[in-house]
Amino acid sequence: MWLPTLSDDGQPRYLALVEAIATAIASGELRPGDRLPPQRRLAWALGLNPSTTMQAYREAGRRHLIGGEVGRGTYVLASSREASLFRLKSPEPDAEALDLSTNLPVLDPDDDDLQRSVTALCARHEMAGLQGYPTARSLRHGALAVSEWLRGRALEMPPSQVVLCAGAQQGVFAALLGLCEPGEAVLVEGLTSPGIKAAGRQLRLPLHGVAMDEHGILPQDLDRQARATSARVAVLTPCLQNPTGASMNALRREAIAAVARARGLWIIEDDIYGALGDEPSLASVLPERTLLVSSLSKTVAPGLRLGFMAGPAALMVRIDPEAQATSWALSPLCLRIGSDWLQDGTAARRLAWQREQVHQRWRLAQKLLGSRGVPSPHLWLPLASGVDMASLCRLAGIEAAGSAMFAVGHDAPPALRLSLTAAPSLALLKARLERLSGLLAAARCDE
Repeated sequence: MWLPTLSDDGQPRYLALVEAIATAIASGELRPGDRLPPQRRLAWALGLNPSTTMQAYREAGRRHLIGGEVGRGTYVLASSREASLFRLKSPEPDAEALDLSTNLPVLDPDDDDLQRSVTALCARHEMAGLQGYPTARSLRHGALAVSEWLRGRALEMPPSQVVLCAGAQQGVFAALLGLCEPGEAVLVEGLTSPGIKAAGRQLRLPLHGVAMDEHGILPQDLDRQARATSARVAVLTPCLQNPTGASMNALRREAIAAVARARGLWIIEDDIYGALGDEPSLASVLPERTLLVSSLSKTVAPGLRLGFMAGPAALMVRIDPEAQATSWALSPLCLRIGSDWLQDGTAARRLAWQREQVHQRWRLAQKLLGSRGVPSPHLWLPLASGVDMASLCRLAGIEAAGSAMFAVGHDAPPALRLSLTAAPSLALLKARLERLSGLLAAARCDE
């Protein structure tokens, strides 16, 4: 029987048990399909009240770590590894642990842009009008602002070809829902984001991973998989791919575009990190077959929840024929502030600041860990033979995401992803990466 050791950090005992379940899943101690002990039996073994284990199992189920059926028991879900990446942290996290497991942008502690924008809206007595639903006028204003913003990605997309949504994840979900039939094969990178994996599961769309190298997916394998699966849709992240950080160069973009045209593939381009890099989007060379999906979350402000889709009119009609399925979910306040920032230069200024933060942190990782490739908000660390990098990260006080979170299928390469921009300060990141670099050097000397 699986029997955890509960941490004694002052948090409620049911939360300590939930964290123990999440940790066991992340480490591989508990695997998808494993059966957990009955609640009363586990309570007796741990010296807990049965209501405590019941509350813990209920919370773990809410986080999509486990699931149960009457008469069958409680099991670890297949989606649990990805779910553990987004689990709520304990109210008082370990001060020694720097959580680099989740991709977050750098947050400026001295930022007052949002406060100034809200204050200005209050001074003009406009807040009352932002408590309802989005209006046709506000949506047109937002689409125009996004259209102008996309010129920075070398894209000419008129407002009529822009649909707003509450974040890129909702955009990818809506695109898959509109373009795919139930059970239809969808092509993705062999290592893809947990959000894309979750969308495939929720929509019951089998994902097929395409082989990759340092420049992204391989054209020949994309062609092979398209022929073998008869897939019509591929979801790709050509710029600063999550988790590997790979960006397609000009030759790779042209080669992928040629395969998409030859095989009749629609490309859903997840361009969430694109503005942080220097490479153009895939949509710039394949505009007739690409739906670009992005948001302001990784580049301007995650809390605004302003996302958008842009592409050929024929695709937009299929994805949101009523023009309400996506835009209706937007907060009018977020829409107004986001649109204003896109047009008054605030978004461009914040993007420039975020890009500089990414470059500083990438140079630091390059110096200490020898990272390669283009500057990226996340670092992909292949695990050297004989070196337990996961343990070294823990010793260095770093939480990282394992490759199983991102692998499509069961073949996960030995690697970890570190979100460099998740660290609250460059100084703290430097201290932990220096500690990790020293531990890694010592481990190599001991080989």
